[in-house]
Amino acid sequence: MIVIDGSYGEGGGQILRTAIALSVITEKPVKILKIRANRPNPGLRPQHLHGILALKELSNAKVKGAKVGSTVLEFIPGRAEPKHIRVPIKTAGSITLVLQALLPAMAFTGGSFEVTGGTDVPWSPPVDYLKNVTLYALERMGLKTELEIKRRGHYPKGGGLVVGKVGPWEERKPLVALEWKKVERFVGISHATNLPPHVAERQAKAAKERLEELYSVPVGIETEVSRSLGPGSGIVVWTETDGLRLGGDALGKRGKPAEVVGREAADELIGQLEPKKAVDRFLGDQLIPFLAFTGGEIGVAEITNHLVTNVWVVERFLGRIFEVEGEIGEPGIVKVVRKAEL
Repeated sequence: MIVIDGSYGEGGGQILRTAIALSVITEKPVKILKIRANRPNPGLRPQHLHGILALKELSNAKVKGAKVGSTVLEFIPGRAEPKHIRVPIKTAGSITLVLQALLPAMAFTGGSFEVTGGTDVPWSPPVDYLKNVTLYALERMGLKTELEIKRRGHYPKGGGLVVGKVGPWEERKPLVALEWKKVERFVGISHATNLPPHVAERQAKAAKERLEELYSVPVGIETEVSRSLGPGSGIVVWTETDGLRLGGDALGKRGKPAEVVGREAADELIGQLEPKKAVDRFLGDQLIPFLAFTGGEIGVAEITNHLVTNVWVVERFLGRIFEVEGEIGEPGIVKVVRKAEL
């Protein structure tokens, strides 16, 4: 049984998500200790638990310690098979973080999913980023995934609904994406839920004006107004380059002007573009579990603690796979020195 120290590196839930996904993929049992030990509220939170239970169902696993607050978990996978996985997070727990656990494992089985919870919540990727930036990169690696946002869900009530399906990963294409040379256009989605339409429009206008200050390329930001369990707003903007997409996002909150939200998302994207690397700081760590099986080389706008920690977890299962060039907090390169084989 592989033993993982859950307090390593950034010591957050990502260790858990990656470790359980790789346990399913490799069919190797895993025991995780000190789960989220570096967080103010250590142990499993509801969204982590739901991710574990989804992977348990996908792989017919046996699990010990799967309860909220648990700091030790044992996961013994069975044979994974294509299924329709329902994940009912009854809070605003992040749908995208659950999918970060589910998608790498489901890539090797195929299947479909239906997840309720938070689509646009603090401290996790917005669902529009996952759909338009992450899945775009995964498609370049040969993985075909469909995702539809049926309903938005904001903190604290949640109630969002995301459905989709993953095709079997038949051709694993190496990803070589080091630098972008040309920004072709900016695209985005600005949304307002249970709020007046002008909120989404003002967010979009502010982001568009900020991007046009620095780049003379087309900017097209859609607006979306919808109803759900509670109010909320947000915006995701991304750039289409001659390589991958890089993204930026921001969430609205009470008392925060819509114009500030829009500029915040645009400025985040501008900051990701400045190092001229092909992969933004958020996408870098998300690609690690997939890159191990395709091979390749990526340039990241910033080497983050999340990225380094994810590399460490993957290598506990697969041996030395990666070489990371650069320091944490700086731009760098991640190379696959030995592609994993199953």
